[in-house]
Amino acid sequence: MRGLRIDARIGVHAHERGRLQPIVLDVELEVEDRRIEGIADTVDYEEVAGWARRTAEVGHLDLVEHYVERLGQACLDDPRVRSVRVRIEKPEALRGAEAAGCEATFVRD
Repeated sequence: MRGLRIDARIGVHAHERGRLQPIVLDVELEVEDRRIEGIADTVDYEEVAGWARRTAEVGHLDLVEHYVERLGQACLDDPRVRSVRVRIEKPEALRGAEAAGCEATFVRD
């Protein structure tokens, strides 16, 4: 999933508290190696988007890293997911920059 734009309460600065701001997400999943014949055999991208939206609804998060970690764990909670790469950008975070953010990869133990 690339470029999912949602609003979240996120940031450590005083001007970021108490308001929503846009974040843009990319999520790449590695799923278990098996025959895929229908939607039930894989992870539906609508499901991934739902995890991302619910992660944003938990309340204020100080750091984008916290958001990435929570979303990564939500993806790994699905037993079909072997690993997940989550990238987050805050397009309004840094004057003069297209966006600021982070990326992390999580692998099932």
